[in-house]
Amino acid sequence: MKTITNEEYLEVAQIGKVTLIDVREPDEFAAGHAPGAVSIPLGQIEDRADEIPAEGDVYIMCRSGGRAGMACDTLETLGRKNLIRVAPGMGEWDGPVE
Repeated sequence: MKTITNEEYLEVAQIGKVTLIDVREPDEFAAGHAPGAVSIPLGQIEDRADEIPAEGDVYIMCRSGGRAGMACDTLETLGRKNLIRVAPGMGEWDGPVE
């Protein structure tokens, strides 16, 4: 699985539209998330995989990188190849917050 840092993600996000999936729990997401992130909690990732674009890079984020890694693993078993984990994630996020 490919992993990039928060800083690398911010650089990519400044260039253009990105798909960012936040796999934290709904209360964590509601407390603050990266701009444009879509909330799909880890426990729902397999059931909601069809909501995640099959084309283009898909960035997966959580609080520290662990759940994002598990989400990537789950999606990879479903045949996804375009996944990039963002770590350390929101626990050390210093970018803009919605």
